[in-house]
Amino acid sequence: MTGPEIEADHLASRLRLAVGRLHRRIRLASNDIPPLQLSTLVSIERHGPVRLGELAQREAVSPPTMSRVLAALDERGLIARTPDTADARSVRVALSAAGAHALAQVRGRRTALLDARLARLDAAQRATLRAALPVLEALIDDVPEPRPAG
Repeated sequence: MTGPEIEADHLASRLRLAVGRLHRRIRLASNDIPPLQLSTLVSIERHGPVRLGELAQREAVSPPTMSRVLAALDERGLIARTPDTADARSVRVALSAAGAHALAQVRGRRTALLDARLARLDAAQRATLRAALPVLEALIDDVPEPRPAG
């Protein structure tokens, strides 16, 4: 590896560690809903009333696993099941008012935790982070990798 390649590798490693550790700390701020249940609630919120099979596929779990997740969410009153008008044997799952409220609470706690951590930074550090946000957001977008010439 050349100097720039080593520097890029080091940057990628440090960024991966920092983002991963920060994500873990933020995620732990809302541990009252297990991760798969929380992810399922977000999927339901984003994709509207959905069938169990679609949720299982979106969450990359088996239908029996998703059935257990939905049972736990239903027991807590976080989802509402409605008949599927296209298939009488099936139901669609939507967020209940309690589910929407629970998601808002989780997001609020996570934002508060991050606000508290940001408050520990001085004004120059916050300005640097603010200036870096477009770059970090660009890393999120899926961009096709360049194809080799030839």
